[in-house]
Amino acid sequence: MATILSCTAAVLVAAWGVAHVVPTRRVIAGFEPISADNRRVLLQEWLAEAFTMWGVAAIVVLTVAVAGTGAAATHWVCRATAGLLVALAVLTALTGARTTVVWFKVCPVLLGASAVLLVLASFV
Repeated sequence: MATILSCTAAVLVAAWGVAHVVPTRRVIAGFEPISADNRRVLLQEWLAEAFTMWGVAAIVVLTVAVAGTGAAATHWVCRATAGLLVALAVLTALTGARTTVVWFKVCPVLLGASAVLLVLASFV
C-alpha cells in the first residue's frame, strides 16, 4: 500500500511538472513587452518549478525502489518531500492562486494532496 501511495504522489507531481513546461511559451508571451533579461528570468523560474517537481518525484521513486517502503530512510524522504510540497502549495496559494488563472488555483490542491499521500505512505 505504501508503494502505491508514494508512487501515485510521485506520478501526480511529475505530471504537474510537465503541465508547467507545456504552456511556458504562452505564459512568457503574456508578459510582453518585457526585456530579454526579464524574459530569461521568467523562463528560468517557470522551468525551475517543473525541474523541482521532477526531482521530487524521482527522489521518491528511487528511494522506494532502492530502500523499499519499509525502510526508515524512505519514511523520512516521503515526509521531507511532503514538507517541501506543502511549502510550495502555501507559496502558490499566497501568490499565483490569488490570480484568475484556474491552474494556479489547482496547484495548491494537487501539491497538498500529493503531500498527504506521501505522509500516509510513510506511516503505512
